[in-house]
Amino acid sequence: MTRAQQTISLALLVTSLYLSLYLNLIPLPATIQNEIVPVLPFWFLVSFGAWLLFKLGWGMLTFRDTPEAYKELMREIDEAKVDLRRLGVDVD
Repeated sequence: MTRAQQTISLALLVTSLYLSLYLNLIPLPATIQNEIVPVLPFWFLVSFGAWLLFKLGWGMLTFRDTPEAYKELMREIDEAKVDLRRLGVDVD
């Protein structure tokens, strides 16, 4: 099973579970059904965004731990500066 198939099957499983909760096919207490289930997608989006921001921040924090990537990026920045200066753009 490829990674795309795994992702699609997981998404379908979670979607069907949520719809069964939202349509009250799985009985829950009224408080949970009326106050928690409707906001689960928004909670998921906020949590997913927070996780992505954490991953981005952690990647930036540990960027110097990968010296090859750091050297390659610095070399590309220097090449871009040389190209921009050649075209007459002030980069400093």
